[in-house]
Amino acid sequence: MFKFLTKPYVIAEMSGNHNQSLERALKIVEEAAKSGVDALKIQTYTADTITIDSKRDEFLIKDVGSLWKGETLYSLYGKAYTPWEWNKPIFDKCAACGIVGFSTPFDFTAVDFLEKLNVPLYKIASFENYDLPLLKYVAQTHKPVIMSCGMVTLNELKESVSILQKNGCPEIVLLKCTSTYPADPTNSNLCTISDIQKQFPDCVIGLSDHTLGTAVSVAAVALGAKVIEKHFTLSRAEGGVDSAFSMEPQEMERLVTDTNTALQSLGSVSYGPTEAEQASLKFRRSLYVVKEVKKGELFTPDNIRSIRPAVGLPTKKYEEVLNKRALYDIQAGVPLTEMMYIDTPIYPKINEKIAHNPLLFTGG
Repeated sequence: MFKFLTKPYVIAEMSGNHNQSLERALKIVEEAAKSGVDALKIQTYTADTITIDSKRDEFLIKDVGSLWKGETLYSLYGKAYTPWEWNKPIFDKCAACGIVGFSTPFDFTAVDFLEKLNVPLYKIASFENYDLPLLKYVAQTHKPVIMSCGMVTLNELKESVSILQKNGCPEIVLLKCTSTYPADPTNSNLCTISDIQKQFPDCVIGLSDHTLGTAVSVAAVALGAKVIEKHFTLSRAEGGVDSAFSMEPQEMERLVTDTNTALQSLGSVSYGPTEAEQASLKFRRSLYVVKEVKKGELFTPDNIRSIRPAVGLPTKKYEEVLNKRALYDIQAGVPLTEMMYIDTPIYPKINEKIAHNPLLFTGG
């Protein structure tokens, strides 16, 4: 599904940006499809399947930089979750719009529910990427898995990938991810992408991008990312739990275009002129007579120069030509050739009138 991609596979993450409105959720699907994404992802959990209702200190979000400071985990997930009865209408809408619909399960019951809807693949979130029992359960569906790699150590990731592979997962996509919301580009460490590919050559590598704008995703594609996931909303101004770091439709459209352009620009290792550059070769520099030179007169920096176009001798011949004597009178504006200063049987004397015609000289 992912190994032979010819363009970046872009996933729009709806998360809780539906603001508890199915109508809005379906509109998000429509706008995501119009923007050119390949897939739309939701999350399948309830507050009770992902945490418990507790006000103990460890269940309280206290990070000063967090968008959700002051919330308990239970209250946050109660606001953000997608009602399970919406999953099928959302996936049906995705199919009608020509994009793939799938989800992130957070426990066994979510996997069982999604299997009944015959989802084509699964996503594993960063906070669950080392929940080995969940990974095993998902892998046993024998469907592709996209897994974010936020916070995971290399050894943990190796263990998680091994669990997926040993339990029947046919294809794994690993997304470099920084699990802060929004993420700062300086914490993105995109150089890790090439190392993940080296460590896991059988996996496809991508990016789950929580930064603002398109720049980090474009850079990731340039470094080898084949899959890009971005949170998506209709309008940040309308609010939502993830809206502050989500892309709006026009931004997502630009992301799709820019990442595709980035991939196309990679090409292959290439030196020398491409086919498209052939016509430009004539505008390189070459040696020209720039002041009239009389027969027997020396060639000097005053009367020959390196200029465009490339009809005369290559510029590497410049020092060889200096202080040589002209074999005949040469007008200014004529491309320099060896026939003008080398008198051998290979370069016989030629009629001055012909010698002064630039069209006859092709350079060396």
